[in-house]
Amino acid sequence: MITDIALVTGLVMVVLSIPAIFSAFSEGRAPRVAAVLLVVGGGMVVWAMHGKPGGIRLEEIPAAVVRVVAMVLN
Repeated sequence: MITDIALVTGLVMVVLSIPAIFSAFSEGRAPRVAAVLLVVGGGMVVWAMHGKPGGIRLEEIPAAVVRVVAMVLN
């Protein structure tokens, strides 16, 4: 379950860093916070994929997201 939480959190961080990178470049400033967010989120995804025995397949990601959302809502 910890790997699911890390996977979902990392994916959210990576997805949120993309608009932040574009915003920083469009305003002419360095995307420092967005880059840190991208690296930390990517690290969490890699850790989650290596932390689960057998790894995480692409087909398992939606189920992991549903499990984490259900856990947060309960």
